[in-house]
Amino acid sequence: MIPLPLARIAEITSGALAGTADPRAVVRGPVVIDSRAVEPGALFVAIKGERADGHDFAARAVEAGAVAVLASRPVGVPAVVVADTVTAMASLATAVHTALPAVTVVGVTGSAGKTTTKDLLARLAARMGPTVAPVESFNNEIGHPLTVLKAGEETRYLVLELSARDTGHIAHLARIAPPRIGVVLNVGTAHLGVFGSREAIARAKGELVEALPADGVAVLNADDPLVAAMAGRTDARVTWYGRGEGAAVRAENVTVDERGRASFRLRTPSGAAPVALRLYGEHAVQNALAAAAAAYELGLPVATIAEELSEAEPRSRWRMEVTDRADGVTVVNDAYNANPDSMRAAFAALDALAGGRRRFAVVAALRELGEESAALNEELGRLAGGAGLAGLLVVGSGAEPVLAGARAAVRDAGTDTRVAHAADVGRAGEELAALLAPGDVVLVKGPRAAGLERVAAALLGGDRR
Repeated sequence: MIPLPLARIAEITSGALAGTADPRAVVRGPVVIDSRAVEPGALFVAIKGERADGHDFAARAVEAGAVAVLASRPVGVPAVVVADTVTAMASLATAVHTALPAVTVVGVTGSAGKTTTKDLLARLAARMGPTVAPVESFNNEIGHPLTVLKAGEETRYLVLELSARDTGHIAHLARIAPPRIGVVLNVGTAHLGVFGSREAIARAKGELVEALPADGVAVLNADDPLVAAMAGRTDARVTWYGRGEGAAVRAENVTVDERGRASFRLRTPSGAAPVALRLYGEHAVQNALAAAAAAYELGLPVATIAEELSEAEPRSRWRMEVTDRADGVTVVNDAYNANPDSMRAAFAALDALAGGRRRFAVVAALRELGEESAALNEELGRLAGGAGLAGLLVVGSGAEPVLAGARAAVRDAGTDTRVAHAADVGRAGEELAALLAPGDVVLVKGPRAAGLERVAAALLGGDRR
């Protein structure tokens, strides 16, 4: 963050100094919402959440070296008291971005693949200059401004991930740090229960391209009709990426190795170069193309793009993490989150990675699907039941449609897949451990709230947080 005196922070946030706060004291360290992350010179933002109230940790933050607390009430230590700390943090982030005119902002959104694409693009941008990007999925009204506030005088690129839980959310995030390049990956069924239809989801995702300036660039997926239609919603120039020949940045001659990793020839308007991804699953090709197209628009040579994509390892946890145990069991931890589209991609990756080995899967019922929940979860069950598994464990509540779909698919296929329900992650880990034999492959995949990463951790013999 650029250094700011408390008086200026109070001015930006329409706040009032309290608790013996010195208006001349300068915040030079990070802006944090976790008192355990405080460093000398930091600003601690007190946020009242469902399980904890940051105001209760104000004194601890100042003891750890915070210059002051951004709070919504007096906290007995130096503070800037504002009406709403999340709104104030957004105002502060906007002011910091405005003070850094040399920074180019690249925004990424989509129903699936945002974090992987963001990670790849951040790596590519870093070849051109100092780059700031979110930790994992800091993509909402709290994580987004926190990321922007990490930018300093040396920063040249801000690669930001924008999520939409409702109409208007992406537009709000885009106002905090207006993007010059906007990348839209896909429109799927994630949060269908909130939006009601894929068309409504597309309207929300398209707020990113509407926020672009006339001299900006919209990087759009030519293979997704709902994304392609967003070209008519922006004054920015459009560049296309995808698998088809009509895309300016595309993948040619895609192959997948025995570990489920894709290789292809990256074609751009100025040449081509070979890419061999270390990321698992053929769906990673689309994420790599999106990152490549944005990096190409930033001016990175195609050979450098291909080199960086070929060296990139998974950066954010619990996303297609593939680990081989000493006994030869392979654990695929893709437990960060799930929706119908990412489930299909994960099972395709499992199929490629497993080859002729016995395969198992641990899943949980998908959420936020509204009236389509039962049908889409039954579809998930059919997908899993028809995936040639030796065993399927469905964990937690809401499992009935998944179990019904899986059992129907097993009957139709005439296979002997074992389909079972586990009440919780602890029970799932125990049951699965008893079934696995050396050489088996197990996929762990479910919505974030299901906590299936604990199943993967148990299988790997430790806490993988």
